[in-house]
Amino acid sequence: MDSDADCCMGTGVAYPFSRYRFFAMSPHRPQPDDVPAGWITPDSADAGHVLPPNKAQGQGYMQDSNRGPRLQKVLAAAGIGSRRACETLVEEGAVCVNGIAITSLPAWVDPQRDSITVHGSKVRTGAPTVCVMLFKPRGVICSSADPQERRQALDLVQHPSKVRLYSIGRLDMDSSGLLLLTNDGRLANLLSHPKHHVRRVYEISVKGQVDESTVRRLERGINLPDERTGKPRSARFHSVRITRAQRDRTTMRVVLTEGRNRQIRRMMLALGHPVRKLRRTAIGPLKLGDLRPGQWRDLTEREVRLLQDAAIGKTRKKKTPKKRRDQSA
Repeated sequence: MDSDADCCMGTGVAYPFSRYRFFAMSPHRPQPDDVPAGWITPDSADAGHVLPPNKAQGQGYMQDSNRGPRLQKVLAAAGIGSRRACETLVEEGAVCVNGIAITSLPAWVDPQRDSITVHGSKVRTGAPTVCVMLFKPRGVICSSADPQERRQALDLVQHPSKVRLYSIGRLDMDSSGLLLLTNDGRLANLLSHPKHHVRRVYEISVKGQVDESTVRRLERGINLPDERTGKPRSARFHSVRITRAQRDRTTMRVVLTEGRNRQIRRMMLALGHPVRKLRRTAIGPLKLGDLRPGQWRDLTEREVRLLQDAAIGKTRKKKTPKKRRDQSA
């Protein structure tokens, strides 16, 4: 089940749709004496000499958070590996920025200006931001790292840009339907943050006959153990509609605006109606449409805007004209 549920349209700050890629940050360029402590220059690396610590130097250059995103984030977005794997590469001294081997974090880079290499190979930065809609089939997991080596959703999307994608929210292995994959951290945060209450629509089939009293309980909310603390916490469906009732099975349309782990399955099981089938059909204004299991497509620029508008609750209210004073008196 879904584990869900910055600058963007409607917040006064323009979202970079036209380029839809990493934005350029500070034009600061490295200076000869601007090397932070703990970093190794190519010349000193040959001599096995690490530059001595210097607090003043450590506050400049790539330790300036205004320069851009964190180094490991840029490496992960370029498809080098997970952020944790990229941090390990940095600690091993395999990453160089502008010819300087980085051996400590944090470090911030300018993807448009800095030259980044891993094991001597140049990393492609400033890659386009991608957002993909996938019809995830059953039997496929959303995790990007699985010790059991099960089939992953990322394996189904061979995007021509070759950027590293990750899922916005999740569907468990036994569930299917609409899954968004992106390398846009801003969009992912906007859609997954609980305060935005983005609607997610599901078609589910459960065991037994569900009556109207059960529907009302689901909409009012029932207590489920919190995933971290284990304490009871209320969970509810935004809306429930029975679409088909049979003697041993009920089909329903469920809308969620909150994101508890396996929420639908846990709530239905608690009320004695275990889920037999679950498919997500929509996220905000975005619908699964004609996609078949395993198929995917890129979102259009308009669809990305609509998702953002759904997250921030953008409304275009018409201003009522002010009454003009009668100045004839």
